[in-house]
Amino acid sequence: MLTRLVGRLDAIEGSAAVVTPPPGGMSYQVMLPAYLVEQLAERVGQPVTLHTRQYLEAQGQGSSFVPRLVGFASVEDRRFFELFTTVKGLGARRALRAMAQPPAMIAAAIAARDTQALQQLPEIGKRLAETIVAELDGKVSSYLADGIGHAEVKPTSPRAASAREAVATLVALGETQGDAQRKVDTALSRDADLATTEQIVASAFGG
Repeated sequence: MLTRLVGRLDAIEGSAAVVTPPPGGMSYQVMLPAYLVEQLAERVGQPVTLHTRQYLEAQGQGSSFVPRLVGFASVEDRRFFELFTTVKGLGARRALRAMAQPPAMIAAAIAARDTQALQQLPEIGKRLAETIVAELDGKVSSYLADGIGHAEVKPTSPRAASAREAVATLVALGETQGDAQRKVDTALSRDADLATTEQIVASAFGG
C-alpha cells in the first residue's frame, strides 16, 4: 500500500492534486480533503509530501472497482479521515468534501457534541451530524489541538479565520496539528497587530 508520496505538485484539478515523484515520468492523481485544496493551490510547482491512503471505489452499482489515492498533510489527519469514514453514511468522497475545516476543528465540535457546528460543514445535515456525534463521541480526543475549543469551529472574525488558515498552512508545510496551533497562538499573543494569514505564518516561523 502506498502510504506516503513525495514529489512535485504539478496541478490542482478540482478536488485532486497531480503529483510527480522524482525522477519524473509518472504522475499520481491524489484526492484531497476540502480544507487542503486551497492551501496546495498556492504551491503548484513546489515539492510536497502527502500521507496517503488507497481504497477501491465502486463503479456501476458495484460491478467494477477503481483504485483511488487520498492524500493528507499529516499522518494524524489521515488517521482522522480513517476514523471519520467509519461513521455510517460517510463514504470517502463525502467525507473529503465534508472536511472543509482541519481535523482538529471537526474533532473539537464532536468532542463538544456541537451538532450545529458540524452542520456548517458541506455534506453534513442534522441527522448525519447527530450520527457523527453518537458514533465518535469519546474517540477524537487525540485529534484535539491544545487550546482549541468548539467555539472556534465556526468563523468569528477575520483574524480568527486567518489564524485557522495559518494553522492549516503550517500543517501543510510539515508541522503537526498541535505544534502548528501552539506556534500560531504564540505569534498572536506576541503581536496583536497580526491580521493576515501571511503575517501570522511569518511570525510563527520567526518564533
